[in-house]
Amino acid sequence: MIPLQVEWLSRIGYEEAWDLQKRLVREIDRGERGDTLLLLEHPPTYTIGSDRHPEHLLLGPEELKRKGISVFQIDRGGDITYHGPGQLVGYPLLYLDSVGLDLHQYLRDLEEAIIGLLGEFGLEGGRKPAYTGVWVGDEKIAAIGVKFNKARARRGFVTSHGFALNVKRGVEKEGFSGIIPCGISEYGVTSLEALTGLALTTEDIGRRIVPHFRRVFGFPDEARRPSIAETPLRSSES
Repeated sequence: MIPLQVEWLSRIGYEEAWDLQKRLVREIDRGERGDTLLLLEHPPTYTIGSDRHPEHLLLGPEELKRKGISVFQIDRGGDITYHGPGQLVGYPLLYLDSVGLDLHQYLRDLEEAIIGLLGEFGLEGGRKPAYTGVWVGDEKIAAIGVKFNKARARRGFVTSHGFALNVKRGVEKEGFSGIIPCGISEYGVTSLEALTGLALTTEDIGRRIVPHFRRVFGFPDEARRPSIAETPLRSSES
């Protein structure tokens, strides 16, 4: 199996990352690029998925402007969620052959990679049958929303969008207080720092999650520690 290409993009605007995903999906479809995992942070952003429940956004235009939070209606599945500094966002761009394609299993695999990472910190990550994402007890630590792009050059699909894992203490309050996250009002939101008391960085958590992602999706391991240094993907070519 061809190795997974991992790219660390640091902090990048949501629209720029969305455009980048679309370009790379086309390249993967044409066989010009292998499977890729983008790891990054976004500035404060709300995204509204295809479920389209704008009433779950609790802030008006003036308050959004004052807080510096952008809003995008996008083409992934799911409801509204928050992206912001201190949160690790992962966009797996994977070619999936149409034979045996199972949307639900792909979602479960994304959850499993995050659950494996949480285990490194002695945390028992889990699932709630009615909801997508990863939970620790009754608090959500990672949201998941994906899109399956039908391949044009060959049979199958290429995935885009992905997961958002709360790393830094405070991210669970700074943005999520302005929405009903994923339309779920009965449960809370948490972060790795809040649960462990450790000082963590999104880049370090990005490095740590890569081996779990490779294991779950069957990509070959690397002998060395994964390198996710700054890449040229954000050049003017994008």
